[in-house]
Amino acid sequence: MTVHLHWFLPTGGDGRTLVDRHAYASNARSVHGIRPPDIEYLAQIAKAAEQLGFEAVLTPTGTWCEDAWLTTVALAQHTERLKFLVAFRPGLISPTLAAQMAATYQRVTRGRLLLNVVTGGDSTEQRRFGDRLDHDQRYARTDEFLTVVRGVWRGQPYDLHGTHYQVDGGLVALPPEPVPQLFFGGSSEAAGPVAARHADVYLTWGEPPAQVKEKIDWIRSLAEREGRTVRFGVRLHTISRDSSAEAWATANRLLDDLDPETISAAQSALGRSESVGQQRMLALHGGSRDGLEIHPNLWAGVGLVRGGAGTALVGSHGEVADLIEEYHALGVEHFVLSGYPHLEEAYWFGEGVIPELAARGLLDNRTAAGAPILVAGGR
Repeated sequence: MTVHLHWFLPTGGDGRTLVDRHAYASNARSVHGIRPPDIEYLAQIAKAAEQLGFEAVLTPTGTWCEDAWLTTVALAQHTERLKFLVAFRPGLISPTLAAQMAATYQRVTRGRLLLNVVTGGDSTEQRRFGDRLDHDQRYARTDEFLTVVRGVWRGQPYDLHGTHYQVDGGLVALPPEPVPQLFFGGSSEAAGPVAARHADVYLTWGEPPAQVKEKIDWIRSLAEREGRTVRFGVRLHTISRDSSAEAWATANRLLDDLDPETISAAQSALGRSESVGQQRMLALHGGSRDGLEIHPNLWAGVGLVRGGAGTALVGSHGEVADLIEEYHALGVEHFVLSGYPHLEEAYWFGEGVIPELAARGLLDNRTAAGAPILVAGGR
């Protein structure tokens, strides 16, 4: 079992701070150093990720970012091998249409699509898109949605008469080749069975290894009842430097940008989330700057002000590789990484950590071949 490395496309904006960098947010003009997510900048990140040996890039979904389908199919024209892990929300489009879009995407990009299924943990955000279902109903709908998608990809008319979808003769005339892998996350009781039935890769946010193991054991047992095997991934930020001191200095600089009022406002907003995974992220730090290293080289500082993945791998290249190896030993294959700003951090990780992982035999030949060769210890 080798490690699969993925990077992130900041389609809402980028910058050198944890303070809100969404280029389209109302406070964007008051935050210095925002890099807008224009196609030229995103292409720089995508090309860097491809050159450095990352397999794919995750592209988010939501109000404050560009549409993931349109952005990534455009970036496919700027890259050759890089895959795109496209986040999308079931329920906002027809499942048969989504299956057709995925099939077209695979043909246009010659098989470079992966799908990240985001059920949604924030009713306010869902209602912006006209969706008024509650948390558990959304997961029930996702279950039906993915059943239809899998069904119509078989290339034969497919029927489903469920609570949320009534599909008669659903069909994708030319199924995708290959069928895109489905990445799926969710920490609630409603999410687990859906992941077990449909996910190819169960993706969790970066909790300490012991908690990640509990999730792996949970999903694996549910999948076994379904007669399926699920692989596992983890979503993390990264701050990797030539020395541990340099890495922690960078982490502390990011903290210096955060005043108590900013942290308090962010914690209040995040605390209203219906997402069980988000509540688990908040519990790692409790809104306090103290004790943010929650496991050796695992830092919860990002989650003080950012929703979603709130932890980062922080340390020397070797220390970051050690923690990746620790997760890998639990059964984690896919690492979906990011850092602020995303262009520079891709190079820090690609030039520093990827060679470490290759030397340990954790990468397949293609990924290892994409890693830069470092000579005489210089950068």
